[in-house]
Amino acid sequence: MSGIESLRPHHALCTAFFEGKGYSDDFTAHMTEVIASLEADDPTLTVTAAPDTICSHCPNLRGEQCSGGKADRYDAAVMEMCGLREGGTLKWSELKSLVRGRIIGAGRLSEVCGDCKWQYICGGK
Repeated sequence: MSGIESLRPHHALCTAFFEGKGYSDDFTAHMTEVIASLEADDPTLTVTAAPDTICSHCPNLRGEQCSGGKADRYDAAVMEMCGLREGGTLKWSELKSLVRGRIIGAGRLSEVCGDCKWQYICGGK
């Protein structure tokens, strides 16, 4: 897989803790491919608060909206904590470093996504 051009900022957190579990087998397989591509290619990404390639295989995506609205809140929190803006660009390695330093390493993960259904995977890490 190649050609990842945009990413929801909260997905940098999801990729940090991904362990092969997901909403469906299709989603999980796609997430595995996306992470491998991000790591191999270190693409320049555009920060977006809209559905991205990871969302494209999520069964909760309804048109252009994630059901429940949590994703928008998570994105806003990551952008604020990491000094990002929608439409800004940076390398995958830079985004990964920002979220690991300013959110995960700073013990602020629960402030971003403490109500996520997958929190049990990354909450204790």
